[in-house]
Amino acid sequence: MVDIATRVYNHKWKIDPIVRSLIDTDFYKLLMCQSIFRNKRDTTVTFSLHNRSKSIRLAELIDEGELRQQLDYARDLRLARGESTWLRGNTFYGKRQMFRPDFMEWFEGFQLPPYHLEVRDGQYDLTFEGKWHEVMLWEIPALAILMELRSRAVLNAMGRFELQVLYARAMARVWEKIEALKGIPGLRIADFGTRRRHGFLWQDWCVQAMIEGLGDAAKGGAFTGTSNCLIAMRRDLEAVGTNAHELPMVYAALADSDAALREAPYKVLADWQEEHEGNLRIILPDTYGTRGFLEHAPDWLAGWTGIRIDSGDPVEGAETAIKWWKARGEDPTQKLVIFSDGLDVEKIRELHEHFAGRVRVSFGWGTLLTNDFRGLVPDGGLAPFSLVCKAISAEGRPTVKLSDNPEKALGPADEITRYKRVFGVGQQEAMPVVV
Repeated sequence: MVDIATRVYNHKWKIDPIVRSLIDTDFYKLLMCQSIFRNKRDTTVTFSLHNRSKSIRLAELIDEGELRQQLDYARDLRLARGESTWLRGNTFYGKRQMFRPDFMEWFEGFQLPPYHLEVRDGQYDLTFEGKWHEVMLWEIPALAILMELRSRAVLNAMGRFELQVLYARAMARVWEKIEALKGIPGLRIADFGTRRRHGFLWQDWCVQAMIEGLGDAAKGGAFTGTSNCLIAMRRDLEAVGTNAHELPMVYAALADSDAALREAPYKVLADWQEEHEGNLRIILPDTYGTRGFLEHAPDWLAGWTGIRIDSGDPVEGAETAIKWWKARGEDPTQKLVIFSDGLDVEKIRELHEHFAGRVRVSFGWGTLLTNDFRGLVPDGGLAPFSLVCKAISAEGRPTVKLSDNPEKALGPADEITRYKRVFGVGQQEAMPVVV
């Protein structure tokens, strides 16, 4: 097993580049990339970094030269032969050749496109503009680079023994969480922690701990896999993930009228349905409000496998879905509900107990699995924070995300007002954004 503290102490990033592979990314990004490659490959989109945690002044913590070195290293990456073989020949969600030959031929020659970096008011203004299927693949590497550079900036001042003790305490914390999860009967849980991880080596350690502590679901355990493709390949695990808010955000921005805007989230899923079946047919309804999305959803969506709850009150979101399935003549006990917002052990336990036997419950555990160093260094220096990289425009038109939590809303104020009107979003309860 890697001695993480010693590797960190040596500070040799050329041995440990933050992003070391094009598949050091979340599985859903590749699934969405293929869909966009097929349906919207000529669409021009701009992605931009957004730090919701304004008190974390990244440009004052992270050296710009180091940031550029890491971004440039990522730009030089190409898909390795073994990685291509894994993507082409592996079985994902029970399906062989998930990735089509034309997409793979393109991906095998792909490199990340140029970036634009500036400093504004203590924050990095990092943007990526180009063809949607190309620039979208910057999202996860950009977030992973900034998150780990922040970690390294704090760790650089620590001595060898101090680092050993820090990681011993962090490891004990993760293991205590895993021990607590063992007591939940019928638990199904996956690692969703790539985008805001403490570091690659730490995420890999956390995944190995989950395998040992909970058991691989393929062998009867509770751990269903990881969203990180590189770790999934190396550890012989399921790569998990479906789709994200990015798809409806861009489709909506391209709409030419209020009527087309209202239909955009369903057009996304109609395109998705043409390519995927089974457990890949998971609805993410909260981009413009879960309640309104379900009220106006076409009947065929009720036949999908399940739903992912990613913002707002998770109990309310899942109860709304259960009522919707029942009203459409579907049996909720056969439906899958995936919880993925700000999870930690207590919330996982509470949600599992509340919904066990009523739906099939699963969890995507993110930041508080792969980046919970809260209280382990002074002044919250390694506490996780909320950093996102989102599509901000498509063909020059601004994108909008409303969410079930207004604290997560993104977009120009006038467009947010318009989207709320079009989608019938009323008063929303603001909730703290944990991560």
